[in-house]
Amino acid sequence: MSETTDGVERTAELVRLLDIETLDVDLHRGSQPVTRRKRVYGGQVAAQALIAAMRSVDEGYQVHSLHSYFLLAGDYGVPIIYAVERIRDGRSFLTRRVEARQHGRVIYYQTVSFHRHEEGFDHQDQMPTTPGPEAGVDMMDLMRRAGNTEVDSLDNEWGAMEMRFLGSSEHGLERDPAHPAQSRMWMRVRGELPADPTVHLAMFTFASDVSLLGASLAAHPVLPTQVMMASLDHTIWFHRPFKVDEWWLYDQWSPSAQGGRGLSIGRVFTPDGVLVATVAQEGIIRPRRDR
Repeated sequence: MSETTDGVERTAELVRLLDIETLDVDLHRGSQPVTRRKRVYGGQVAAQALIAAMRSVDEGYQVHSLHSYFLLAGDYGVPIIYAVERIRDGRSFLTRRVEARQHGRVIYYQTVSFHRHEEGFDHQDQMPTTPGPEAGVDMMDLMRRAGNTEVDSLDNEWGAMEMRFLGSSEHGLERDPAHPAQSRMWMRVRGELPADPTVHLAMFTFASDVSLLGASLAAHPVLPTQVMMASLDHTIWFHRPFKVDEWWLYDQWSPSAQGGRGLSIGRVFTPDGVLVATVAQEGIIRPRRDR
């Protein structure tokens, strides 16, 4: 099986994984991938929760933001139950809260806001000058060279995504004293996704958690294997529609790291410079200590 064919098949598997089962009105069950990893990938939980929220909303409304907290590590051994609470139904905005449960405990909360399209003011940041995807290094190859012991499991789990790393403040990017921790990469989902925008939104949510917290380490000469990392919260603002199976630039930086936590922010641009999303995440970044 060629790498391309394998990637397309993994994309199809991921589409099926995110197509959660509806048990009742506003109650859903999410399946799990086959993996050797112990802790459920946060992007999967966020993406499945978003699907649950979107199924409670009429087509005239589009998600414009989600805010979430990771409370407990998920267990790959059992499905995840998603319960949707309809917080508010207004004429312009709708609000939903999604609770993800396993073993009778809440492992994740997500609040999602939907907006009916309207015309208004329009401006955006300029895309940074950067080389194209062909100049990047395959992210999985980079992780293998860095000695990441989970890379084979991660490659299986993230194989639907093509990731081309351009550099960080420690490796490859020009240092900027005003922003000491920066990281950039191109991403896209392999193959061609269905036209349904719900699929693209969920796929992007899945992908947005892959590298963002790592930007908080870009100012520090450490390997990921030397750091204990875990997401605490994750927020996405969706600005403009885009296709996740086409290249997009993930421009990431960390304005602060302190007290065992790091904050990272990411801007998402299409190749023609359109700012389509902004992502923020805070997480634990503790140096590993021998016990």
